[in-house]
Amino acid sequence: MKAVICPRLGDPSVLYVGDWPSRAPQAGEVRIALHGGGVNYTDLMVIAGTYQRRYDVPFVLGTEGAGVVMQCGAGVDHLRPGDRVLVQNNIGRGCFADEVTAPAARVCVVPAEVPLLTAAGFAINYGTSYYALATRGQLQSGESLVVHGASGGVGIAAVQIGKALGATVIATGGDDAKLAAVMRAGADHVVNVRSENLQERLLALTNGRGADVILDTVGGDVFDASMRAIAVDGRLLIIGFVSGRIPEVACNRILFKGISVIGVPYGGFTERNPLAWASNMRRLLEMVASGVLRPLLHRCSPLADVQSALCDLRDRKTIGKAVLYTDAGRPSAAGGAPGGAVTPL
Repeated sequence: MKAVICPRLGDPSVLYVGDWPSRAPQAGEVRIALHGGGVNYTDLMVIAGTYQRRYDVPFVLGTEGAGVVMQCGAGVDHLRPGDRVLVQNNIGRGCFADEVTAPAARVCVVPAEVPLLTAAGFAINYGTSYYALATRGQLQSGESLVVHGASGGVGIAAVQIGKALGATVIATGGDDAKLAAVMRAGADHVVNVRSENLQERLLALTNGRGADVILDTVGGDVFDASMRAIAVDGRLLIIGFVSGRIPEVACNRILFKGISVIGVPYGGFTERNPLAWASNMRRLLEMVASGVLRPLLHRCSPLADVQSALCDLRDRKTIGKAVLYTDAGRPSAAGGAPGGAVTPL
């Protein structure tokens, strides 16, 4: 089969598409003919050797994808050959390929209404955001939600999920064109952190009381401003530090306002709680099928474009999600694909 191979650690330039052996499923596993795989920031960390889990080279990159079940191992009773599925393979990776063999517990059936190329880049961003907002943050209808880094994959997902949960959503970023796309995705307000005073704007938009829930993928100065613009009993959800600076916090701020600073370890959650992961995936996919959630595919390109797709993500040129498709998932000239049409917002 064809696969994106990482022969040595480094930047995206080390990657290439080559031949890789298929693997029959063992007990509790399924083999999937993939239509595509979603591009994630952690892919950059994995190939650089800076991710929390190290991989021996050579290996096949890609954490998530979607396709059709080819073969089931012993003991797999909730899936069968021919099922349209998504897979989130945090430990084994291998989803930038024609096929992947993965634990059946990390595979979920995709409704017929959801295109497979949409599902290919769905699990991590929407799963992370839902786990953050609904489980860790306990976001309630009528509350105010701030989403930092809102034009990224997790950010766009959080904006849409926040609206679905009944929150007033304030989205932040550093590019007006990207923020316009975030508004189209459903945000109630946007704030440009480069041209506006973040603390002052957040307080003004919440009538001086501060935000109830803040989702932070950025860290650094954005985190510092968030601590000054969060409501009493507010919840600050930490997902990442793409700014490059891991912030520190004065505990007296946490004490006096009753703030909860909450980590969102989504990868660990999915590994420890596969049944909860599967339940969340089914709920989220139903929301896509019904039109409540509308995933934004920024670009959909062949496996051979992996270097370009990862460089765009690294350089913050991606709005929403990038997906790499296989020959089985190749879109037609009319914009459709075997897995369904791909339509950006």
